[in-house]
Amino acid sequence: MRNFSPGFQEVTKYVGRRIRERRTMLGWTQKQLADRIGVTYQQAHKYEKGINRISAGHLYGIANALSVDIEYFFEGVESNSTCLDERQRMCLDLARNFSKIADGRHQDAVSQLCRSLVQVAD
Repeated sequence: MRNFSPGFQEVTKYVGRRIRERRTMLGWTQKQLADRIGVTYQQAHKYEKGINRISAGHLYGIANALSVDIEYFFEGVESNSTCLDERQRMCLDLARNFSKIADGRHQDAVSQLCRSLVQVAD
């Protein structure tokens, strides 16, 4: 059985997906990320799509802006499953939307609803 060893282009795309996932979890737009790391919206978009490679210095800045260690971007890079499945997309969407709920009582209500649904399923 052959070990999966991605080439640099695949790693560039993978890192871009990890940036997008983390940005989405924080509820940020690409513009907000771009402003925080000192690049244009278009450049942030190209980083996330894996069109442009990210220099070590920029990756360090992105990691700081997103409050993660640089290793975060490479976790799981050796596995074949680099695409998000539908459930992972739903979880990211839920996290993004949850962070946009301004009223803490509403956040509590959504959280309680999720806990209730889990208890019903058990």
